[in-house]
Amino acid sequence: MTQLTEAYACVPSTERGRGILISGDPKSDRLLYTNGRSVIIMNLQNPLDVAVYAEHAYPATVARFSPNGEWIASADVSGTVRIWGTHNDFVLKNEFKVLSGRIDDLQWSPDGMRIVASGEGKGKSLVRAFMWDSGSTVGDFDGHSKRVLSCAFKPTRPFRIVTCGEDFLVNFYEGPPFKFKLSHRDHSNFVNCVRFSPDGNRGKIGGFSSEDGHKGSIYALSWSPDGKQVLTVSADKSAKVWEISEDNNGKVKRTLPPPGSGGVDDMLVGCLWQNDHLVTVSLGGTISIFSASDLDKAPLLISGHMKNITSLAVLNSDPKVILSSSYDGLIVKWIQGIGYGGKLRRKENSQIKCLAAVEEEIVSCGFDNKVWRVPVHSDQCGDAEPIDIGSQPKDISLALQSPELALVSTDTGVVMLRGTKVVSTINLGFTVTACTIAPDGSEAIVGGQDGKLHMYSIMGDTLKEEAVLEKHRGSISVIRYSPDVSMFASGDLNREAVIWDRVSREVMLKNMLYHTARINCLAWSPDSSMVATGSLDTCVIIYEVEKPASSRITIKNAHLGGVYGLAFTDEHTVVSSGEDAFVRAWRLTPQ
Repeated sequence: MTQLTEAYACVPSTERGRGILISGDPKSDRLLYTNGRSVIIMNLQNPLDVAVYAEHAYPATVARFSPNGEWIASADVSGTVRIWGTHNDFVLKNEFKVLSGRIDDLQWSPDGMRIVASGEGKGKSLVRAFMWDSGSTVGDFDGHSKRVLSCAFKPTRPFRIVTCGEDFLVNFYEGPPFKFKLSHRDHSNFVNCVRFSPDGNRGKIGGFSSEDGHKGSIYALSWSPDGKQVLTVSADKSAKVWEISEDNNGKVKRTLPPPGSGGVDDMLVGCLWQNDHLVTVSLGGTISIFSASDLDKAPLLISGHMKNITSLAVLNSDPKVILSSSYDGLIVKWIQGIGYGGKLRRKENSQIKCLAAVEEEIVSCGFDNKVWRVPVHSDQCGDAEPIDIGSQPKDISLALQSPELALVSTDTGVVMLRGTKVVSTINLGFTVTACTIAPDGSEAIVGGQDGKLHMYSIMGDTLKEEAVLEKHRGSISVIRYSPDVSMFASGDLNREAVIWDRVSREVMLKNMLYHTARINCLAWSPDSSMVATGSLDTCVIIYEVEKPASSRITIKNAHLGGVYGLAFTDEHTVVSSGEDAFVRAWRLTPQ
């Protein structure tokens, strides 16, 4: 049996030059945002309390709670809106094809009966309002000629809808059925966001004029629950709280600091004012949560990955510390029980293909033929010189007892490193796909595209072939020694894993054929009694070495899009990462 104990969430997908529209549910104090095909529901009181809806066939763009908090409407780039329940397994109520292009914003009517969606489309169909249960259209929305970036429902009767977009216009419609009423042409650039005040008497559109106002594009805004203040975020990296007077003029009450050092990633692109929380989202995905009643208090910062997490490492000295890396070059430190523990910022932010970590050093290799050995002191990365190995690295393995020795596989062979020096480049004469080195640095195993495992003893700086093992029917994808070095396990692209005895080189556990797609990663438990495999089929399977493969434990749908990283933190906890940019910790209870 397995139980999900913790989930470290991905951050909202962002795009340079565009705002994102996050939303929430004031009753339950939950935050709603999207990343890829996932819709993430996060509890603002406890950011480790996360739920994910992953049923969209295309990348999701926006999601909103219904006024009673029972339903969520979410939209994607194909123009589809899905309406699903917030309880018991997110049961689907309806799915409607609303626009012919991407949907940028949607809003529920205050009575929860109608939904308006806006975005891109063909011809005049850039905005559509429809009944939530039948999907029938209520009204005709003329007046826009380009993409409509935002829409809003007046929260009180008589109902009104206001829309704004890339044609610099703000249009008002009255109904239902809705029809064009009037248009504002006051803006001189894209209108990014429009929102009604909670009492419905005032609409607010991205743009305040003030001597200490924003110096860049305003991407999003959100009203306070009492309708007397507005929170805005901008490309100038600041968030501002505005006091709105009776005559509808705004003056800056407070400027909130940016989340980081002031780089491009600190541009603020999304915001939400919910109960006592002021939430801002930066271009790099960092979520800052301020307290509205005490703005002097330092904000709670939550961050994580935006892209596919390609590798995962657990520090031997402190197994509660988990390091994860995504291919965009970001390394994040997680602490079990606490969650986000900070980003490890390297001087050179190159892309990462694979990563290995020992006590105070990270060894990473990327797509630029270089291997980096980066010293780590608490949360800071020291200076590092790249080691050019001449061709693109495929896999990397460290001798854990003498970590200055590293083995890097390339297409044609392996490269041996001692410290920051290449001591030998060995052409093995076959196409190499995976490699591993024994913890004491005396032996190496190299896997080939032909499915054979080649065992070598390491003599000084050269390799001497000892044996060739044949069992796999597909290209080898991963090989790992057990912690007690009595066994090793291998996985292939033909979905099979095998556990071998190191001394006799015989198969110890066979028929590990329960994945339905290629095996991406593999991990041993610290006591060498269990092996976990992660696959493109979204599952993690845990095998016990002493039991037949049929008595496995399977975690289904562990990660949308596939599992790419696995590690044990103790005998009963396995940590996984995948294409959905999540890191999840699972508790195992032996059957």
